Amino acid sequence: MARQAMSQASVDGHYDGLRERAARFGLGSLQDEETLALFLSRTLQQGARTWAQVLLAEWGCLSAVLAADTVDVARVVGEPAAIELKLLHEVAVLVAASSLAHRDVISSWDALLRYLRVRLAGRGREEFRVLFLDKRNRLILDEMMGEGTIDHAPVYPREVVRRALQLNASALILVHNHPSGDQNPSRADMRVTDEVISACNSLQIVVHDHVLVAGEAVTSFKAAGLLRSPDKK
Repeated sequence: MARQAMSQASVDGHYDGLRERAARFGLGSLQDEETLALFLSRTLQQGARTWAQVLLAEWGCLSAVLAADTVDVARVVGEPAAIELKLLHEVAVLVAASSLAHRDVISSWDALLRYLRVRLAGRGREEFRVLFLDKRNRLILDEMMGEGTIDHAPVYPREVVRRALQLNASALILVHNHPSGDQNPSRADMRVTDEVISACNSLQIVVHDHVLVAGEAVTSFKAAGLLRSPDKK
């Protein structure tokens, strides 16, 4: 019993040291494994460091672990720990989103890209999202309009337009991710972009851009010259 108590005290002291270092120098001073173990130790009584290694081996990086489906993570570390990690990710998303509140999204482009990286980097499935904007380019809603496999998410341009009319949106920014990490838009990506632009054009809804998130890399269709107007197909 004495040995077990001493061993547990050593483990607790290790995590206390990590907390102190993170509080003093920020989480950036910790390695991914240390950060993950620190948060897992809140719900796992034993083996947090080992389980952190297992999760990172399975998903590859911290952002991917946090963005992973809760059900999948729960199969590895149990539901309580999986929920804690999902809440951590959601807090990060909310903090990033707060930098866009009541602001012209177009003139806050760097903040927008930070938000999209937090939202989508590490996701294991492809998502197609739409940012609906008002007349002053302020964010009304960020909504997922399609979710699919690792390399495909179904998108229906008429549904995008219908939702824009419901929200009284004047402009859109299309967003999707490539879980593979490929930064290059596919032909399907460009075709869908053209179809949404065509559907929006008749209703005078502006499509400002289509942003592709591939890991930490971000590609702007507009900056790459891929955002074509309906009459330039």
